[in-house]
Amino acid sequence: MDDMEWPYAGGDIAALIRTRDWGATPLGAVSGWPERLRGLVDTLLESPVPTALLWGPDGILLYNDGYAVVCGQRHPAVLGGPLRDAWPEAWDFNGRMLANCLAGNHETHDNVSFLLERDGGPRASWFDLYYGPVRGADGLVAGVLATVIEITDKVEAEQARAAQRRQLDRATSRYQALTAATSDVIYSMSADWCEMRPVDGRGFIKDTSEPVQSWVQDYVPPEEQPRMLAAIDKAIATRSVFELEQRVLRVDGSIGWTLSRAVPIVGEDGAIEEWFGVASDITERKLAEEKLKESDRRKDEFLAMLAHELRNPLAPIGTAATLLQTGRLDADRVRTTSQIIGRQVGHMTELIDDLLDVSRVTRGLITLERTALDVKDVVRDAVEQVAPLVAARGHTLKLDLASEATLVLGDGKRLVQVVSNILNNAAKYTREGGSIRVTVAADETRVTFSVTDDGVGMTPDVVARAFDLFAQAERTSDRSTGGLGLGLALVKSLVELHGGTAGCASPGLGRGSTFHVSLPRLAGGMAASADAQAVLAAETLRVLRILVVDDNADAADMLAMLLEAAGHRVSVEHEPQRALERARAERPQACLIDIGLPDMDGNMLAQRLRADPATAGALLVATTGYGQDSDRRRSLAAGFDHHLVKPLDLQELYAILDASVPG
Repeated sequence: MDDMEWPYAGGDIAALIRTRDWGATPLGAVSGWPERLRGLVDTLLESPVPTALLWGPDGILLYNDGYAVVCGQRHPAVLGGPLRDAWPEAWDFNGRMLANCLAGNHETHDNVSFLLERDGGPRASWFDLYYGPVRGADGLVAGVLATVIEITDKVEAEQARAAQRRQLDRATSRYQALTAATSDVIYSMSADWCEMRPVDGRGFIKDTSEPVQSWVQDYVPPEEQPRMLAAIDKAIATRSVFELEQRVLRVDGSIGWTLSRAVPIVGEDGAIEEWFGVASDITERKLAEEKLKESDRRKDEFLAMLAHELRNPLAPIGTAATLLQTGRLDADRVRTTSQIIGRQVGHMTELIDDLLDVSRVTRGLITLERTALDVKDVVRDAVEQVAPLVAARGHTLKLDLASEATLVLGDGKRLVQVVSNILNNAAKYTREGGSIRVTVAADETRVTFSVTDDGVGMTPDVVARAFDLFAQAERTSDRSTGGLGLGLALVKSLVELHGGTAGCASPGLGRGSTFHVSLPRLAGGMAASADAQAVLAAETLRVLRILVVDDNADAADMLAMLLEAAGHRVSVEHEPQRALERARAERPQACLIDIGLPDMDGNMLAQRLRADPATAGALLVATTGYGQDSDRRRSLAAGFDHHLVKPLDLQELYAILDASVPG
C-alpha cells in the first residue's frame, strides 16, 4: 500500500512524532484525528509497558521508553522513523503483522524468538507481541498500536529449569539402571539415623517409600543393636563412611548377614543432610566362613582326640616293654605282658584301619567287589561282630528281619562294616541294660535296614552333622561315648558308593536315636526262595562270548565270575597285547576293557580291535574310573560303544549285553 492509498497519509505526522509538539499543530491538521486519539498518545508515552504507535505501511514510530529498550536503545534516531529501522532483525515478521493490522485485523503471538544484536553480539530474545488497529472517527484504520513484552529472562529461566530436569532425568535413569543391575539393598537415612527413608529392599528387607522410625527394631536382632548403634555414633561423630557386617532380620523372618556401607551427604552449610547407603547380602559367605571355622574346630578336636587315643595304648605297651627289659619276669608274666601288648596293638590297628578307610574313600580309591547279597545275612554277620560289646554292656538286641529275600548288589565286607559301625555306635551311646532293635524291610525297589536304640539321643544340630567327617558327640569322662568322628562318615561314603542313602533321626536328648540305610534292591529279589547267583543268572537270558581286559587281576576275576554266573562264556586278560592275540583267536562278541592299562591304554586297544576284521564288529565297553565328559568323548572317539564308570552298574551292563545280541 503506498501513501496515495493510505486514507490518513500526511507528512506532518512524521514531523509531529519527531517533535511531539502537540500544541503547535491543530488536531484537525493531523488528518482528522479525534480528541480521544490524543489521549491515547499521552497514555502510550506514560505507560510502563513497552508500547508503540505505528503509522502507515512503514510503521512510522511513536513509542515510549519501554519500547525504546526493546529496540535496543536506538531512540531518538528512530523516533518518527520506520519500524524496519527500529527492529531490522524482526522486520520480516513484524512487517507481515503490520500489514495485517492495517487491513483491520488483530495479531497476537507468544514466545516469538528474534536474534538481536545485544551486549556486543547476537543473542536470542523472546517476546509476546500484540498488534491491534486504531480507528478514526470515520471508522477507518488510523494506525496500529503495538505492545511488546520481552520474556527472554523468563524463557531462559524455563530453559535452564528444563535442562536441569533433563539432567536430573538422566541422573535418575542412570541411578535406576544402577539399582536394577545390583542385588544390593539401597537405602537412605536421616542425618541422625533416627529415620530410614526410601528403601529398595530387594526382597531382603521390606521396600518402603515412607520414613520408618522403627527400622532398628524391625530389621536388627537385639544382640546386634548395641554394636550397630556404636558404629553409627562413630560415623556421625567423625563424619566418615559407616561400614559394618551385621546380622539382619530378613523379610521372611529368617536371619541373614549384610555388609552395609553408607556415606554422608553434606549440604552447602557443611552440615550432614542425610546418609546414602547400600547393604550387600553376604549370608552365603558368612555361612561358608562359619562352616569352615566349624570344620577346622572339629578337625582340631579330632587330632587332639586321635593323639589321646593313640597315647592310651602306647602307655601299657611302653610299660610292658620296660618290664620285659628287666629280664626278671616268669613265664606267666611274660605271657600276660605279651597279651597286653597284642590287645593294645590291635586297638591301634583298628584306629589306623579306620583312618586309612576314610582316606581311601574320600580320595575315591575304594573298589567294591560286588556280588548279590541278602541284607539279612549282612546284618547277622555284623551282629556277630558287635556281640561282645553288646553283651559287655548288658544290652538287649532284637532283630526284626523281613521274611522274603532282601537282595542287593554289593560288597559284602563293606556292607558288614556299615552295619557293624552303626551297631557299635548304638551300643556306645546306649546306657548299660538298654535295648537296640535292628529292622530289615523291603519294597519293590529298595531294601532298608534301621538300627534304633533308647540311648542318649541327639540334639537337632548333632543330627544335622552326624555323618560329617570328624563330627563327634560329647564324650563322657570315662570315654564310653564320643569318638574320632570317622565311623558314621565312613558309613555314609560306603553306602553312597553302593547307590544308597544313609540318615538318622532322634526325638531329642535322652530319647534314643534311629539310623537307617536304604539300598537299591536287586531285580528279581521279590522271590523269597531266589538264590543270589540264580538271580544274577536270570538277569541275562542270552549267552555271549566275552573278553574282560583289566590289569587289576582281582577286579577282572570278580567281573568274570559275575558274568559267568549270568551264563556268559568269559575269558580274562591283564595285558593289552595278550588281549589282542586272544581276541583274534576267540573272536569275542563283547569286550569289557579297562582304560588305564599298561603299555597300551584301553582307547588304543579299542582302535586296534576295530581295525582288525576278526573283532571289528564286537561290542566294546569301556570300564574305567575316569568319568569326566572329556573321558567319555575320547573313549567313544576311539571306537567304544559304551562308557561305564567303576564301580559298574551291573544292571546297566546286563542291559547293554542283552541288547547287543540279535533276538
